[in-house]
Order: sequence, then structure tokens, then C-alpha cells
Amino acid sequence: MRFEIRHTTRYTYDYPASESVCELRLRIPDLPSQSVGKRTLRIDPPVPVLAFDDFFGNRVEGFSVYFKHGRLSVESVTRVETRVVPVSRAQLEATVGETRQIANSRTRPLFPFLQPSYYVPFAPSLWEPARRFFRSSEEIGAAALKLNKWIYRNFRYDPAATEISTPVDQVFAERAGVCQDFAHIMLALCRMNRVAARYVSGYIEPGDPDTGQLVGAAATHAWVEVWLPGGTWWGLDPTNNQVAGDRHVVLAVGRDYADVAPVRGRFKGGAVRQTMDVAVRVKRLRASGVRPSA
Repeated sequence: MRFEIRHTTRYTYDYPASESVCELRLRIPDLPSQSVGKRTLRIDPPVPVLAFDDFFGNRVEGFSVYFKHGRLSVESVTRVETRVVPVSRAQLEATVGETRQIANSRTRPLFPFLQPSYYVPFAPSLWEPARRFFRSSEEIGAAALKLNKWIYRNFRYDPAATEISTPVDQVFAERAGVCQDFAHIMLALCRMNRVAARYVSGYIEPGDPDTGQLVGAAATHAWVEVWLPGGTWWGLDPTNNQVAGDRHVVLAVGRDYADVAPVRGRFKGGAVRQTMDVAVRVKRLRASGVRPSA
């Protein structure tokens, strides 16, 4: 499928700020599952942008507005073509025990995705429910799908129930939240069972005449990738009870949301408060609408 993705973030200040510093993770990467075509980044007021790759391989763009300004706008527009990359049956049929054993030989690259992290602590209240999942004799694919489905069935999607700082044990107790909360719950239950898993920030197409509506398209979406023997990261979307497919576009990966926030920044000066508005539009294009990069 081919999409144009427009991600706009606007800040307004109650009094002009003297300086703003921002870090962006808005550059969609080329992956086996997606090819990126034309991309534009617009910053208003216009300033130079520096770029580097972070620890997880995400492209980071940073800038500073070093003069007084009452507003700041960041808009990234990208054309991307997605495709489904099949996962081999052998990988999915490896047992959880075999997957753990193979992962032990890859300690260095997988270590961050087996440990607790800022938004994914190993909360004491999660240890008992964690024991329900990932028995050593189960196939890793079936076990991961079982957890994905369990979160979908037992948690209510409610944007008013949580904010980014809501702890995972509170989300678990109240059984309500949004896509990032469900991803964090799934990551905790995977890692507490010694199954490597990472957080994915990205986009989804909101509606399709054949497969229906997907939840979580109003802003960036979040899902989980579970590591499979052979080195494949397999995407699962607990918010929609789906395997991540060609309606999912990967933006960045990390241990949790703290590693992949699309826009992060600070301001200083006379301003006391700021208001942030975020808008995301995922538009499907005709076959000729994207020219993938070489």
C-alpha cells in the first residue's frame, strides 16, 4: 500500500519564549516492510536542523530556535510504500524455551529489550498474571498471539483514562488506557517472562473498506515487536488484536515511549505555559503516488 503521512505539531506560548530546543523522531525509516519516497520537514520559524542516529538506530533531527517567538510549528510529510513481510513457520513454531535459549546467545543486542525500563517497570502486581503466559513448551508465535488477544479483550480503549505518566500497574488495575499503555503492558508481561520485546512508534491507516476501522490513528500509534529465533522482530498490535501489516508504518523503536517520543523539547524565557496541538493524517495514495527511494 502507498500512503502520504502528514504529522503536524504546533506549540503556542502565553508570552514569547526566548529559546526553544527540540528533538524529533519523525523520519520514517526504510525497512523490509516499507520504502520511503519524498519527505519534507517544515519548521516555523525556520531554523537549521542537525541529524544523528540514536542508540536504537532511529534518525533524530534536532534544532534550536534561539530568538523570541510566540509559536512553533513542526510538520513532517512523507510518502511511503508498505508491504507484508512473511515470517517463517519455523520461527513461529519454535518453543518459548528454545527462543529463550537462542536469545541467551545474543545477550548484547537483546539486553535492553529484556530489562525493565522507565515506563515498563516490573511492577509487583504484574508477577502473578505474568505467569499465565509464555510457558516453556508453548510455541512462541502462539504464545505471543495469546497475550496480544488477551490485552485486546480485557482492556478498554479510553483516551481519558490515562496520561503518559500513568504507571503500568495502575493501567493494569483499571483495565483502561490507550495504545501506548497496552504496548507497555504487553512489553512488561513479555520481559517478565524473559521474552525480548520492543516498543514501536508509528502510524496506522484508520479505515479500510475490506478490513474495517483500526483504533489509534488520531496521532502516532504504538505496538510491540517480539523477537523470534532467526533475528526477526515480529509486530503485534494489542490495541487492534492484529499482526502488524501493510496498514502499519514504523516510525521508531525503543524500550518504551521514552525512547521514541516523536517531538520532545524545552523552552525558556518569559513564557509560563505552552499549548501543544498534534494532528496526524494518513492518506492512502494511488499506485503511482509514491516513488520509493533507491
